[in-house]
Amino acid sequence: MADSKPLFSPDGDPMAAEALLRDVFGIVMDEVIRKGTSASEKVCEWKEPEELKRLLDLELRSEGEAAERILARCREVIHYSVKTCHPHFFNQLFSGLDPHALAGRIVTESLNTSQYTYEIAPVFVLMEEEVLKKLRSLVGWSSGDGVFCPGGSISNMYAVNLARYQRYPDCKQRGLRALPPLALFASKECHYSIKKGAAFLGLGTDSVRVVKTDERGKMIPEDLERQISLAEAEGIVPFLVSATSGTTVLGAFDPLEAIADVCQRHGLWLHVDAAWGGSVLLSQTHRHLLDGIQRADSVAWNPHKLLTAGLQCSALLLRDTSNLLRRCHGSQASYLFQQDKFYDVALDTGDKVVQCGRRVDCLKLWLMWKAQGGQGLERRVDQAFALAWYLVEELKKREGFELIMENLSMCVSGSCPPACGGSRKARITVKGWLRWPRYSRSAW
Repeated sequence: MADSKPLFSPDGDPMAAEALLRDVFGIVMDEVIRKGTSASEKVCEWKEPEELKRLLDLELRSEGEAAERILARCREVIHYSVKTCHPHFFNQLFSGLDPHALAGRIVTESLNTSQYTYEIAPVFVLMEEEVLKKLRSLVGWSSGDGVFCPGGSISNMYAVNLARYQRYPDCKQRGLRALPPLALFASKECHYSIKKGAAFLGLGTDSVRVVKTDERGKMIPEDLERQISLAEAEGIVPFLVSATSGTTVLGAFDPLEAIADVCQRHGLWLHVDAAWGGSVLLSQTHRHLLDGIQRADSVAWNPHKLLTAGLQCSALLLRDTSNLLRRCHGSQASYLFQQDKFYDVALDTGDKVVQCGRRVDCLKLWLMWKAQGGQGLERRVDQAFALAWYLVEELKKREGFELIMENLSMCVSGSCPPACGGSRKARITVKGWLRWPRYSRSAW
């Protein structure tokens, strides 16, 4: 430090570092933004694992490489990667490219800060608070708490942990020996993270009672009631129900009002895994699919899915106002969360979570929302539903495809799918399931 050399890069050459980054940004613009979103390009230049290892030369050596070779490697990485922003990418529940969200991701990656204290992330601590407040208001809560998590699976695990702690706070200190046998309930169409979470938290996968679903994949409240009574008869204590708004396979939305009634009768925590379907709350046309969500105790919502905010952007929302997150997870590390700081230490959010370092995930959503507005995001959701209907109708006409299920319930005014012919009001919940012949990887 004494020689006052610039520390912009490890080799002390800021001009070379700046030139490298400008070139990398140029490559990203050409290969990811332009080519990666062009229908005339491939989604992926597919190679088998052994061949790809040889092409990429992945070995790490003792000697460094020249800038030109590093730039070439950046191009190779992009060339052989899957372009999830490509218009023909239909694999997982995230895709597309929002330029404002990407701008937010670039800014947060460049700043490289952690979300745990106000002193290290003043802008983002306040921003996260505002974004979570907005998401809670869409759920129907005027107050509450929340945090951005590294994925919907972790949000679901947090909900299970919070529900357990609220009921048996001694478990934080005494562990599993403070607990009776517990049971949580989820439909057979629920996300696999529910069982993973039960295993991770020491409850065991046997603690997850699987509730039956109807022909559309929705949880049957009567079977939920039966399963709860059965668990109680076995001397097991029910403590949580995890409903799903937008199941991974069938796109089903569980009947939240009826499930909330069951939870209220039995005094159970209601968690709603709305990782995929939560963004439907932005749509005045389709938000009825989540009627009753305001009665939940916690909600998992992933704007990186339907809203295309970019990985990762996953919120856990709580109706609780008793500082449950901090009480459940806090350890009061004095070197980080000093209580005599010169600002309100309640702004230090790091003790709400299990992590220490936590990346900034709010800016991409905040910037996108600022640019698009709630109305623009609503149009994005409505368009997704319209395109789903269009795809279903087109596939019905196409030889070689078989529509396995058409997830259609009763209709709502103004949202009639083509199948209705305008003859009845439409209520849409569609995610068609298809079977098609195997195709060549060269099509990628």
